[in-house]
Amino acid sequence: MKICDLTQFYSPLSGGVKRYVHEKIHYIQTKSPEDEHILIVPGEKTGVVAGERSKVYSIRSPLISRSARYRILLNLRAVGEILERERPDIIESSDPYQVGWKAVSFGRSARVPVVGFYHSHFPEAYLRGASKFLGARAGKSLMSAAQRYVRRLYNRFEATLVPSEPLANILEGWGVGNVRLVTLGVNTENFHPLPDDSAQTRKTLGVEPHRKLLLYIGRLAPEKNTAALFKSFQILAQRQPQGFQLLVIGDGPQREQLRRLQAQTQSVNWIQYCTDALELAQFYRAADLFVHPGIQETFGLVALESQACGTPVVGIRGSRLDRIILHDQESWADANTPEALADAIEQFSRRDLKGLGEIAANAAARDHGWPNVFERLFCIYREVCANYRRH
Repeated sequence: MKICDLTQFYSPLSGGVKRYVHEKIHYIQTKSPEDEHILIVPGEKTGVVAGERSKVYSIRSPLISRSARYRILLNLRAVGEILERERPDIIESSDPYQVGWKAVSFGRSARVPVVGFYHSHFPEAYLRGASKFLGARAGKSLMSAAQRYVRRLYNRFEATLVPSEPLANILEGWGVGNVRLVTLGVNTENFHPLPDDSAQTRKTLGVEPHRKLLLYIGRLAPEKNTAALFKSFQILAQRQPQGFQLLVIGDGPQREQLRRLQAQTQSVNWIQYCTDALELAQFYRAADLFVHPGIQETFGLVALESQACGTPVVGIRGSRLDRIILHDQESWADANTPEALADAIEQFSRRDLKGLGEIAANAAARDHGWPNVFERLFCIYREVCANYRRH
C-alpha cells in the first residue's frame, strides 16, 4: 500500500504533525516492509528527498510565521502533479483549508480514497477569541459558520481521524458522520526515564537543588494559553521567590511577555528551538513537573512525551487531555485563571512527583508506543481502501 500524507502544518523546527508523519515514515521503514510513503509539504524550495520506500516532496511556499517557520502551500497545481505521478493507494490530509479541498478533489477525479486527520480544532482555537471582540451574537454566528464548514469538508472524506474521544464527540455533534478515533503515540526509544542525566542538565540550566523546575514546551501563542502560564509563574515567584524555576522551550507572538517575565523574576530559562528528540528528552527528564496550560488541545503530544520520560503533568481541567494523562489529576486547576493554575502547581509540586512519573512512564511504554498506534491506523487504511473499491 502506498500512503500519501499531505499537510501544510509542517515546520522544519518542530510540531506535533511533523513528529506524527515522520514517526509514520519510520514505522514503514522498520516494521511495515510491504508499504510505501509519500509526504507532500510546503518548503523554502521545491525538491524531493528519497529514502527507503519513502519520498518527501517540498513545494516552494511563502512564509507566514517567522518564529515557527510555517509556510502556506498555495501551489495546488504542483500538489496535483505529484499525486498524479505517484498515484497513492490512499491520501491522508492534515489540512482543513485549501490543501484539504485539493486532496478531496484529486481523490474523486482519480478514484483514490482520501481520509482527513483533524489534528487541530481550529474553530475553537481561532474564533473564540474573535467572538470576545465582536460580541456574543457575532461570535455565535461565526461558530455556526465554522460548524457548517467543518461538516461540509469532513463529510467528503472517507473517514475523519481524530486524536481524542471528546473531540470525536464534538465533530459527531456537528454532523460529521465518519469519525474514527486514532489516539497518537510516543517514541519510547527516545522518550523514557533515564535519571542519570537529569543532574547535569539542571546544572547547565542553573537550577538550584531546592527549586522545583517547571517545564513548558510549545508555541508562545494565545491558542496555547501561554499568557496564563506566564502570569501564574509570576504569582508563584511572588509567593515563593526561591521555590520554582521555569524552563520554556518554544517561540511565538507572545515572546515579549516571556521576556518581561524573565526580567521580573530572574528565574526563567528560555530556549527558542529544540529539534533534537534526544536533547528534548533530557529537558523532560530534568524537570520536576510539566505545566500544560492549554485548554484547546486536540491531543497534547508534549504531555505524553513528558510522562514517557517520567515527568508528571499539571494543567487545567476540561482541556481534552484526560485520556493521555496517565497518572491521577488531583490538584489540577478547576478554572482557566492564572491564580487557579498557580494554586494547582503549588499543590501538585508537594506530591510524590517521582512516584507519579514512574506510573505514567510505565503506562506510556505499555499503551502508547507508535508501533501500536500505526498498527491500528493501518487497519483503518485497509478497511477504507476495501470499502472504497466496492463502491
